[in-house]
Amino acid sequence: QPQLMESGGGSVEAGGSLRLSCTTSPITASHYYVGWFRQTPNKEREGVATIYTGGYNDGHTYYADSVKGRFTISRDSAKVTFSLQMDSLTPEDTAIYYCATTVGRLPMTAIEALSPRVYHYWGQGTQVTVSS
Repeated sequence: QPQLMESGGGSVEAGGSLRLSCTTSPITASHYYVGWFRQTPNKEREGVATIYTGGYNDGHTYYADSVKGRFTISRDSAKVTFSLQMDSLTPEDTAIYYCATTVGRLPMTAIEALSPRVYHYWGQGTQVTVSS
């Protein structure tokens, strides 16, 4: 089963940037999503961004409304490292950030693709703290 590991978290002032990376063991499925999620205490885990691998929709991305225009998800050519570039950070972005993958999935709607419920394999998370 795929293994994922996040890195790149840390502390930054509001308006600053951070880049998170998610390194995966080789994913052999022909269709899969890799997504970034975040969670704060007493709140449900929420989808931030996701990118699809496979078929005609390869490379398609979805973003939560709260991060559109500020965050960018990308992957390297080997499709082993999936990054989340986070710009114009605000204190509301403070959370533990997780990457996850769901394999064997054909293209989904944004609501489906950003739902933690459809993801099977998760990393341990990395803390992002944004101070005002």
